[in-house]
Formats: sequence, C-alpha cells, structure tokens
Amino acid sequence: MKKSTVLYGILLVALASGGAWWWAQRSATPQVQYRTGKIERGNLKATVSASGAVNPVTQVSVGTQVSGQIKDLLVDFNSEVKAGQLIAVIDPETFEYRVRSAQADLDAAVAAVLTAQANASASRAAVSRAAVESQEAQRDLDRKQSLVEKQFIAQSEADKARALVNTAGETFKQMQAQSAVTDAQIKSAQANVAQREAALAQARVDLARTRITSPVSGIVIKRTIEKGQTVAASLQAPELFVIARNLRDMQVDASIDESDVGRIKSGQKATFTVDAFPGQTFEGEVRQVRKAAQTVASVVTYVAVVGFSNIGDRLLPGMTANVRVITDTRENVLKVPNAALRVRLAGVEPARPAAPGASGPASAPAAPASRTSVSWLGHWGGLGHAMAQAGGGMAAQREKLVTELKLSAEQQQKLDAISADLRPRFMALRELPEAQRAAERENIMSGMRASISAMLTPGQRSAYQQMLAQSSPTATTPSGAAAAGAKSANAQAPASAQSATQAAAPGPAPEAPAGAGPGGPGGNPMSEFRNRLTSELGLTPAQTEKVNAIYQDARPRFAALRDLSAEERPKARDRITADIRARIGDLLTGEQKTKYAALVAQSAGRQASSGRIYLLGADGKPLAVNVRLGITDGSSTELLLGPNAAQASLLVEGAVVITGTIATATGGASGAGPSGPRMSF
Repeated sequence: MKKSTVLYGILLVALASGGAWWWAQRSATPQVQYRTGKIERGNLKATVSASGAVNPVTQVSVGTQVSGQIKDLLVDFNSEVKAGQLIAVIDPETFEYRVRSAQADLDAAVAAVLTAQANASASRAAVSRAAVESQEAQRDLDRKQSLVEKQFIAQSEADKARALVNTAGETFKQMQAQSAVTDAQIKSAQANVAQREAALAQARVDLARTRITSPVSGIVIKRTIEKGQTVAASLQAPELFVIARNLRDMQVDASIDESDVGRIKSGQKATFTVDAFPGQTFEGEVRQVRKAAQTVASVVTYVAVVGFSNIGDRLLPGMTANVRVITDTRENVLKVPNAALRVRLAGVEPARPAAPGASGPASAPAAPASRTSVSWLGHWGGLGHAMAQAGGGMAAQREKLVTELKLSAEQQQKLDAISADLRPRFMALRELPEAQRAAERENIMSGMRASISAMLTPGQRSAYQQMLAQSSPTATTPSGAAAAGAKSANAQAPASAQSATQAAAPGPAPEAPAGAGPGGPGGNPMSEFRNRLTSELGLTPAQTEKVNAIYQDARPRFAALRDLSAEERPKARDRITADIRARIGDLLTGEQKTKYAALVAQSAGRQASSGRIYLLGADGKPLAVNVRLGITDGSSTELLLGPNAAQASLLVEGAVVITGTIATATGGASGAGPSGPRMSF
C-alpha cells in the first residue's frame, strides 16, 4: 500500500513537471535568427539590361521597278554576290516590243522633220520670187511715172503700175509669213523627235530593268520569289531579295526603356548573349542611341545600336540578344549585399543625435553627419557652423572630445554653453560683406579655442593641443591657409545653397583640402569628384587653384537659387553648371578635356541615394545605420563613405550585415521582426 502511494506521488510530480514545461514552452516568445552577409571590398559594374535583335550594319532590299514574269532566277539563299551581278531576269519580250515601237515612232518623227525642212525651203524660194516681183513692179512704176510727166502716156497707166507695186508688196509679206510657218513646223517636228527619243530611252530603260542586278557586294539573306512567278510593280516596288552587305561587322538593335536611356552613351562597353550559343558572352560597344522613340502598349523605348565583330560569321541576322550595357564602373569600393537594403526590423531605428545641451556621453552611436556639416576634430575651422546646424556629426565629435579629454559634467556644461554663445555670432557672418567674413570668422574661432582651453586642466589642455595639431595638419602652411579661407566661404553659405551646389554641379569642391582622401570628410560628393578630378586629370597646383576659384565664384549664384520658384530653379541651376563646366574646360589641356568630359558624364549618371542597413553586433543585437549608396550591379551596392564620416568605424570590410530574418517558431516571417504570440481567434 505504501509502495503504491509512493508510485502515484511520483507519477503526479512527473505529470506536473511536464505540464509546467509544456506551458512555459507554449507561452515563450519565438526566438528570431538572422540571415547575414558581409560588407566586402571589390569592383562594381552598373549595367542596363535590354533585349534586341542581331542585324547587319547594312542590308539592302532589292526590288523591281517593272512588272512581269520571272524568267530566270540566278541566286538563292546564302549566295555571295558582287555589286552589278545579275541575280534575276524578268521576261523582256513585252519591253522589247515597246522599244521597237518607240524606235518606229522616232523614225517617223525624223521623217516629219525632213518634210518640214523641205517645206521651209520652198517657202524661202517663194519669198525670194515675191521680192523680185515687188522690185520689178516698183521699177515699172518709176518708169511710167516719168513718161506721164513727159505726157508720153496717160496717167491711168501710171496708176495701174502703182497698183501692181502694192499687190507685189503684199504678196512678199504673205510669202514671208508662210516661211515663218514652215520654220515653226521644223521646230515642232524636231521637238517631236526629242519626245520620241525620250520614249525610246524610257523603253530601253524598262527593258534594262528586266535584268535585276545586285546593288552591293554581300550575301543573299532573303529571297521572296520563284521562277515563273509574276511580280507587279505599282506604287511600291515589291521586295525580291534582301542582301546583307557584310556579316562580319554586325550590330544589335537593343530596345532601352525610357527610364534607363539617360544612362546610355556612345562608346560604352556592352555584353550580350544569344540562345544559339548558351553560356557564351559576346562583347560590343554602343555606337549610337537613336532619338526616335518607339511606343508599344504605352511603353516608350529607344533603340541603342551595339556594334560588334562577328568573327567566323557565327551569329546570324535576326537572332535575339540579351544585352547588358556597362554604364559605370567602380574599383576597390565597399559594397553591401542588396538583400541587406530590403530588410526592415520593427523597433530598431538609427540613434538620434545628442541634444546641444546634453551633459553626458551619448548612449548610442550618432547618426551620420549631414553633407554640409564639418567634423569637429577633422576641421576645427568649421566647428561653429557645425554647432549652428547641430548635426549628427557634431554630436559624435562632442562625444569624442568628452571621452578623450575626460571632461567632467561641469566642463561639459561649459562646452555646451560655448557652443550656444557662438551660434548667433556664426549666423551673423552671412550679413557681413564678403571681404570681412574671413577675418571675423577667424576671430570667432580664436575666441572659441581660447574659451575651450581656459576650461581645461593643464593635462587636458596639452591633449587638446595635440588633437588640434593632428586634426589640422595644414593649418600652418600657406596652402592650409588657402584651404581655411575656402572652408570659411563654405561655412558662410547657407545649407540650402551648399546642397544645391552639390546636387547640381559635379566638380571639385573648394572646401575639400588638397590632401583629402576619396570621398573627403563626411563623404561629400563634390569632394569625391574633386579628388578624382585632381588625381585622374593630373591637375597642376595652378589649375587646382583656378578651379577652386571658379567654384568659389559660383557659390553666391547657387545661394540665390533658393529665391527662385520651383519651376525656374532647375533651369537656372543648369545654366550655372554649364558655365562652371565651360570655365573648367578652358583651363584644361586637350587630353585633360577628353578625360574631364568622361568624368562629367559618369558623375551625371551617378546619383547618390540613401538607404538603411542593420549591422549585427558581437552581442547578437542589430544596429540600424543610415548609409549613402552609389551604383549597383544587381546583387551588391556601393557604400559611399568618407574616411572621417561618423560611420567609418562601423562600416568596414568584413562587418556583418543582416540580410533577412528566420523565426524559429511557426509563423515567423523572413525579413520581419519577431512575431508575437498567435491568438486563438
């Protein structure tokens, strides 16, 4: 009995423990696992995909201008022909009879000319006879008039002689008119001869056209007639053959969507594949982008002609080609998997920048600095402007200052007070004349540095001076002074004007120091372009100084854009940009101009965008980071990051990024955050 009681007790305890475990598991929150990838460094190629057809560069459609029955067919598909070679014959019998008829008409017209000429000769003889008779009648009148005066004959005889003179004169005039008629008949007959000659020539041309010859040397790729077939040439010549001029130099006519056509330029490299040769890639080059739009089902496309050499005549006309045009390339850049850009984790957001009055260290990494803000430690000359903007970069550098100098809570409050006091003074700089701004700004900066030094202990002051020296290596050199002056102009320009300059005018940025690395502080796109311009074009110091001056002169014009309406602003920005490019082009050599044009075209197609990725920390928790993105090859996207940017320490090669999520419990969704418990309803 005792043993049974013990067994029942053990069984009850086991059941209770099992129920408790089951209930705990049932009510537990599903754990989420992350699919991850890595930030890598490598090359990227941005491409545009399209489809098209393989065609000969030149193909001629051969037709006929006369109607008739095909008597002889001398070529077939794939026949090689030479220019002028006879390839088909239309029955010429009808046209031969037309030639004979035209020849007979011509002969009759020639005979009519001879008849008219004979008539003209007779008319001229009649004119001569009438002239002689008129002269004889006049002499007779003169003689009889003399006799009448001597009263040898009666006056009536003289009157009769005068009547004969008048009659002879009229007869002479009539003969002259008749002669003119016969001359006109000659001309009419001669014109009829010319007409008959033209008709004969036309008949002979039609007869010659019964012999179809090849207009070019090439290969017959199409034949649409058979021997004995009747062809009719009416308003449009029928197509008998299609001859490709050269199958070794061919092209792909690719249809490019209107959203991508702006990235396609002549000279870009392209690759394509055809179904006839799977696994093989053929190379070509964009020769032309045709401006004639083609609209099919409300979809607008443009034809890009990709030329290539058809070695061995392997590719045939009409093959479908899948084309990829390389629009941009980047070498040795940071790139992140595209899947990481599509992930969104609920509740995980980038850290907010610290408030200006915060007295303690920030609890999370600061957001990336804005394009117009300047690093505290990287460029002390821009500290006041950064304070005025209170950007994320300022918060990050304040944290660095607090950490490295180990500022106390009281010192942090003093630092924030210095920032607050200087902000209105920096904002007032824009009201001063251009010539006074640099000096006044330097006075403010000197006072700021003195105020910060005054609140530090001797040990902190020494560390602070070292930080200043390390972060401003060019401050004591003439070139550094010039760079500081350029940076002062940058600080004076309103943020909206600076952003307009960056967006509208790709080119060297005056604020970028000559020794800045790729991307410049904070990844400024203008600094990126300037560094590329200096390195790839090999600008001399004199050219660099002039280029910086050009952008310095353009800053007020860009600042004035904010006063224009939204409709006028793009056109005005384009005019300023065109002027900048023209002035820079005037400074370059012939070789530099060619490279500069390529850089401008490349920068125009490279529009930076924003995105967000999630890094996976060592503790397994995600960290959201906002990033700037460049080109993509479809699987990876370029990360645009300057060496002094706030995220530079996080976004490094090998950093782990989240590309998706996998919930271990049923109902978890990839790419989403942890799901809550399912309700019974």
